[in-house]
Amino acid sequence: MVTPLPDSTIYVITHEFYPKRGGIATFTEEMARASSKLGFDVEVWAQNAEHIPEKPWPFRLWRLPLKGTHDLSCQIRLALQLIKHRRKLRRATVYLPEPGPMLTLMLLQRFHAFRPKNLLLTFHGSDVLKFHRSRLIRPMAQQLIGFANRISVLSEFTADLLATHFPEAQSKIVRTPGALRSDFESAAPRPAHSPPRNATGKIVILTVGRLHPRKGQLETLRALSSLPAVSRDKIEYWIAGASTNKPQYTDQLKTIADTAGFPVKFLGDVADDELSKIYDQADIFAMTSLDYRKSVEGFGLVYLEASAHGLPVIGHKVGGVPEAVLNGKTGILISPDKSAELTAAFETLITDPNLRQTLGNAGREWAYQNNWRDSAIALFGEAPSPALGEH
Repeated sequence: MVTPLPDSTIYVITHEFYPKRGGIATFTEEMARASSKLGFDVEVWAQNAEHIPEKPWPFRLWRLPLKGTHDLSCQIRLALQLIKHRRKLRRATVYLPEPGPMLTLMLLQRFHAFRPKNLLLTFHGSDVLKFHRSRLIRPMAQQLIGFANRISVLSEFTADLLATHFPEAQSKIVRTPGALRSDFESAAPRPAHSPPRNATGKIVILTVGRLHPRKGQLETLRALSSLPAVSRDKIEYWIAGASTNKPQYTDQLKTIADTAGFPVKFLGDVADDELSKIYDQADIFAMTSLDYRKSVEGFGLVYLEASAHGLPVIGHKVGGVPEAVLNGKTGILISPDKSAELTAAFETLITDPNLRQTLGNAGREWAYQNNWRDSAIALFGEAPSPALGEH
């Protein structure tokens, strides 16, 4: 049983919130929704978002006068806002669900600017490595972790990573697994030998993720390019995801795609409602993530979304991926240094529609095992009073 938080407002302070996309932004939004539904008084402080219509949020939202990057100007602007409102924050619960605002609070604690009544943190994986590898940030992170009441992680992998690099966190760690978005919709299951999901008549392999080396689009593309010609003739590879600050990587992908021997479509950044339609046209989901410099895959909400659409998953056995994809049950996981085995995994699923359906059906059930309410209770406890949620 999680000890409930004292009667106080929860301030969720973040640089990763709608309209930003990605796993951390989804996690932040859903934890705020779930804690509000539990009856907590919740107020989200998020990055500015001009010219974007707001959703009907079940909590109060304040848009901060900053872009939401990790650069010095954003850190200073957020610090000024925290100092300005320090009196009410001292009496409240402050929840920092990602590293951006953590860096700001680390700097403020050096000057004893303020300390909230309750401090909650969430680590995702890469942030642990980045904080630990910096000689400047590491001691400040240790101090911040020392101040925290509870620290949440999405996976056992991240829990172990955090406890190894910051042992002072171990007694404070709670698991808050990711789940499907609250507005998520999936199509009905399809028979194994039903007509192709898409108009091309091809077997579509889909990757959803920003165009970045850590997301492994290049490894998937190379593995598919190594398939026998008869299998390459049966497939298309669709890549959905926004470009990043890695233009050379995008160029490399497009160069290899030109000679792959099968159609490769770059779909760009796709809105959630359109993305659902794309999932329902695909036959296999692939995201062969890699450990890349200081960046790791701490969990991967996108794997759950693919499974919920009935897609068998192919991925790499790295980070927290084995906690999102059950190897041999909802998908196939391969060690990242086994390129021939990765190609063989694709060949197996391309040629075996019954296996695709078996893994996909198991994935549908698995994707709904976690829910945001349980994760919110793990971090915040039960609300002290139902009246707290009334605004």
